[in-house]
Amino acid sequence: MARSKGRLLVLEGIDGCGKTTQLQQLSSWLPNSGLMPDGSQLVVTREPGGTALGASLRQLLLHPPPDADPGPTAELLLYAADRAQHVDRVIQPALERGDWVLSDRFTGSTMAYQGYGRGLDRELITDLERIATRGLSPDMTVWLDIPLALSIQRRGSREDDRIEAEGVAFLERVSNGFSNLAKARGWESVVADRPLLEVAEAIQTALLTRATAWQR
Repeated sequence: MARSKGRLLVLEGIDGCGKTTQLQQLSSWLPNSGLMPDGSQLVVTREPGGTALGASLRQLLLHPPPDADPGPTAELLLYAADRAQHVDRVIQPALERGDWVLSDRFTGSTMAYQGYGRGLDRELITDLERIATRGLSPDMTVWLDIPLALSIQRRGSREDDRIEAEGVAFLERVSNGFSNLAKARGWESVVADRPLLEVAEAIQTALLTRATAWQR
């Protein structure tokens, strides 16, 4: 896919790492940061569920009826369908307009959860990523690194979705997967077991540093 005018920024991490909160912090800070070109807009989105089709797929993936629980391969393909629609209808059009896109999850989550967590073929997942994204890669991915025990504690008594309910062993594999991916793919790793504003400032600093490299 040809290089677009906008930028794609992604936050990744296990459930309970603070992604939603930090997404809100970053979406408030970015438009006034001086990083975005004049006239560009910030599009905040998520996976799964960033489109109308994706919202239906999200419900099926995370809270399916008892008789519609997808198996591992079907789950992988549903995530790929969600991503293909997301790229086609939301992300790529925004980038072509010169807008910046901030996404809660992208391809890294599929590799961590379905590749490392489920144990599905990682080469197959990479091939599906390439098809669904048409080769689009984030300009910057931030991994919120948090101990698994703390993420479970933070989730507390809230109702788990289907993925969160898989158990500690599954989540340990996912957490290790994120750690491996952060190293292999050159993500920005931010220690997230700190006060909210400290984490937000660390993300901002990482983005400012990365943006300097973009301008060279």
